[in-house]
Amino acid sequence: MVLITIEIQTNQRNQFVDVTDKVRRTVNQSRVSEGLCCLYVPHTTAAVCINEAADPSVSRDIQTHLSRVVPERGDYQHLEGNSDAHIKSVLVGPTETIPIHQGRLVLGTWQGVFFCEFDGPRNRRLQVKILAG
Repeated sequence: MVLITIEIQTNQRNQFVDVTDKVRRTVNQSRVSEGLCCLYVPHTTAAVCINEAADPSVSRDIQTHLSRVVPERGDYQHLEGNSDAHIKSVLVGPTETIPIHQGRLVLGTWQGVFFCEFDGPRNRRLQVKILAG
């Protein structure tokens, strides 16, 4: 079991980065045929999610509606000016777990893995742990 870090450079304040191919490559390199792929974002203003990757308007809609629910400016106590990013990251979450079967991620036809940036642009990390079994 090895912890692999995928480096991600974001270029917008709110951005969904499709990292599906990077995660797939990591699984392929692990040579694990059956197990779990555990994804973890070690940042308090970012997250990871699985959603539709075929149509980019889906991730834009998610970002738009998250920003309506949690606007950038609000009656926040946190003084850094990024409270909305902290709240969005809690709503989306820092982890995903994907089964591995016959050496491949078990994702639905339209599903992809997205790194969710809420306080960019930044240099970020997505940690990947492959568990055999």
